[in-house]
Amino acid sequence: MSVRVYGINHIAIEVDDVAKAVAFYQDVFQLEKMEEGEGDAFFKIGAHQFLALFEVEKLHPDRTRHFGLIVRDEAQLEEVRKKLTKKYGLQLIPGFRCDFHDPFGNRIQVVDLHDESLVWLLPYQEVQKAGLKFSDSK
Repeated sequence: MSVRVYGINHIAIEVDDVAKAVAFYQDVFQLEKMEEGEGDAFFKIGAHQFLALFEVEKLHPDRTRHFGLIVRDEAQLEEVRKKLTKKYGLQLIPGFRCDFHDPFGNRIQVVDLHDESLVWLLPYQEVQKAGLKFSDSK
């Protein structure tokens, strides 16, 4: 038997204030909160993944470790950039379309469907709803 990975189940990040982190992620990305406990919160991301927030006393930001989120198009990407820079005063990381450190030091990269190879995205309902078709290259 060989192992087959179907995707990522979840991403866990550290924050020093879970209530502020919940407000931030709901505001910027309109994420649907699944659960919340004492010192943690969980958001649905896509059809089968979730983001877990865990409150810690001391943050340990990293320079290169990050995770990426996909939004639909350039307009949504621009909406995220504006909210990050204007409302939250966050700086975008130069050389990338939408990379930033959240208020808790976690690095996030936001791309749109055009940034990605759409072939691996075909199972996602959002891509299917968009009606994207690929021509036969034969």
